[in-house]
Amino acid sequence: MHSLARWFPFLSWPKPTAALLRGEFWAGLTVGLMLLPQGVAYAALAGMPLITGIYASIVPAAVAIVFSPSPRLGVGPTALSALLIGASLMGLAEPGSAHWVALAAWMAIMSGLVQWMLGMVRAGWLLNLVTSPVLTGFTQAAALLILASQLPTLLGLRSDWSALWHSPSIYLFDWHSIAYGLGSIALLVAAKKWRAAFPSAIFIIALTGLVSWATGFADGGGAVVGHLPAGLPHFQWPGLLSWEEFGDLVMPVLVISLVSFLETASSAQVEHQQAGTRWNENQDLVAQGLSKISAGLFGSFATSASFSRSAVNLLAGAKTGYSNVFSILLVVIVVLWFIPWLYHVPKAALAAIVITAVVNLIKPSVIIQLFRISLVEGCISVATLALTLLTAPRMYWGVFAGIVLSLGYFLYQRLHPRILEVGLHGDGSLRSRQLWQLPPLAPGLITLRMDADLDFASASAMERFTSDLWQQQADAKHLALLTQPINNIDVTGVETFARLERLVAQRGGTLHVVGLKLPVQQRLERAGMLSHQGQHLRLYRTDAEFLAALPQG
Repeated sequence: MHSLARWFPFLSWPKPTAALLRGEFWAGLTVGLMLLPQGVAYAALAGMPLITGIYASIVPAAVAIVFSPSPRLGVGPTALSALLIGASLMGLAEPGSAHWVALAAWMAIMSGLVQWMLGMVRAGWLLNLVTSPVLTGFTQAAALLILASQLPTLLGLRSDWSALWHSPSIYLFDWHSIAYGLGSIALLVAAKKWRAAFPSAIFIIALTGLVSWATGFADGGGAVVGHLPAGLPHFQWPGLLSWEEFGDLVMPVLVISLVSFLETASSAQVEHQQAGTRWNENQDLVAQGLSKISAGLFGSFATSASFSRSAVNLLAGAKTGYSNVFSILLVVIVVLWFIPWLYHVPKAALAAIVITAVVNLIKPSVIIQLFRISLVEGCISVATLALTLLTAPRMYWGVFAGIVLSLGYFLYQRLHPRILEVGLHGDGSLRSRQLWQLPPLAPGLITLRMDADLDFASASAMERFTSDLWQQQADAKHLALLTQPINNIDVTGVETFARLERLVAQRGGTLHVVGLKLPVQQRLERAGMLSHQGQHLRLYRTDAEFLAALPQG
């Protein structure tokens, strides 16, 4: 049973009781009422038929519950994934068309396969390549793009921005839509301040839909949701694409796979910290991957874990995945019997829901804090933000540029490790001679400490630093290496160690090696570097042993 629960985590849920199910029902009802309007709004953001946002909340969410070790995650459509889909497909097909839907379905299937394979081979660690500065820059740029995409709907713009720029006129705006949009935003903000767990979005949908019906907004040409097909989603093969179209989807698929799982990670870590359990990121990769595949095969688009819905689920008191079961059942009931009620809902109200959901992602203070911590990483975050905006709608280039910049900075640090010549400080510690103006530990002795592994990245810097010091201190012939910070040594490091030993021997001195760690010592022993201890090589376990031996050295 334990083995089965590893692959099907729902088997480890506690046995349902009346008290447990009562609490789970109310939590699930809260999330379900929040999910319905968000699903429709995010489908519009992705350029998909509006009903597909609700479809994304049924089968994919159920698949995630079965396979996810984080059962309280609110899986379904999210603003960031929807924006990536809409931006990536722009220019490849007409939004809302059958071809657009097929492309979106294949994006879901392909990104799902990527995540599933990463989970199966236990490669969740690859997600660490996306650093916090990159994610910060990309998320805030995406939030700005989402806001920009929703403004025309919120303002009831009857044309595009270009027409407004060349022929400005107040008649290009629908003032009724503006009233619905701004009124909805005001009510959503007030409701959030009043009670964060209150499903205010569904209340807004009901209220604006009722007012729209009573005032004949749709009959007057107002932009409303319109007819949505009733009934449950069914299996539908999206049809094959050309190789060229598959090629066009590769980059967006990789970014969606990466970004959507980072969304999942942010929510899952909060859930497991609260529960006091360890997060199994690889199993969640499998679950999210299978969820996306099912979305593509049931006429929807790529799903992810919503941070806002997951937070509301926890805030509402959910203890297990039963809460998500109830939220799915609520969506099913709405799809079967209440879909016609959405006809009169103004699209401006949907835009207001999207805007209030993503506006919290815009946090300039976070980037300012990055600059206070690290100037370089702050610049990487700003560069990611700027490139994401400049390359829109192909905004995935911003993510990859940020990853390349982060990896470049990481390699630069590895190629330029911190290397110090140390002396004995007055407090008895070994510190930088240059910083503290300390004398050498002994006449003719250079004592070095490198705060990095001795490998192909740092070995050259170590040799250069040693050579420069020997040129400056021509009378020095002994060399001491404080190796406590060195956790690993590769073949290049072994060769560097051998060259340093030979150079010391040529000078007629001794190489003192202090505090070798076992993995490093074993590798040097296998290379035969420690077999000739004596006149030119001495080993010490601790700094104290080394310092005590100096008068005899």
